[in-house]
Amino acid sequence: MILAEGVSKFYQVRGVGRRWILRDATFVIRPGDRLGVLGRNGAGKSTLMRLLSGVEFPNVGRIERRMSVSWPLAHGIGVHHALTGSDNARFVARIYDLDPEELVERVDEFAELGDYMDMPIGTYSAGMMSRLLLGLSLAMDFECYLIDEATSVGDHRFIERTQQRLENKLQDSALVLVSHTPNHVRTFCRTAAILHDGFLTFFEDLDEAIATYESL
Repeated sequence: MILAEGVSKFYQVRGVGRRWILRDATFVIRPGDRLGVLGRNGAGKSTLMRLLSGVEFPNVGRIERRMSVSWPLAHGIGVHHALTGSDNARFVARIYDLDPEELVERVDEFAELGDYMDMPIGTYSAGMMSRLLLGLSLAMDFECYLIDEATSVGDHRFIERTQQRLENKLQDSALVLVSHTPNHVRTFCRTAAILHDGFLTFFEDLDEAIATYESL
């Protein structure tokens, strides 16, 4: 599980002082949970994902991870822009003690980047980068996946394939999905929370969460 106790996060903004992203949040993510976090652009959803993954640390409180957690999809964390897509896959494979060439093959099959797999990812478009990161994460097994609108990248066929692959992964794994789109949360999640003005409010009823979010 992932345990967050009294977590607060702020940044110092020149001329403003502290900008609070998260205030005194306490929650638990258990195996099998499918939590959607709704928030407007700029609400702090990406920061929350970085906190959950361990890329950033809270100013106050603690986050304890007792399950393997993916890096936040579509944030480009852990990839090197001077390396090719294939070399990035090999790099990740060595970190996780996987067969490098097998992982490259899985990512290549899923992301469908063609010749770009052997080009520096600094040359990729945003959509291509998302496809590479999706391919990397979904080619590996985690106990908790952190994802966002990256699952809606690409054409209709690719989106359907991504959703099917993710559903297969979630048979045995937890999910935290952040989005500003209620339908995206409704597709994958069973419960939801709203991140607004630094406060994270949880709802057991998905419809109630969406109705509350849309009324903000």
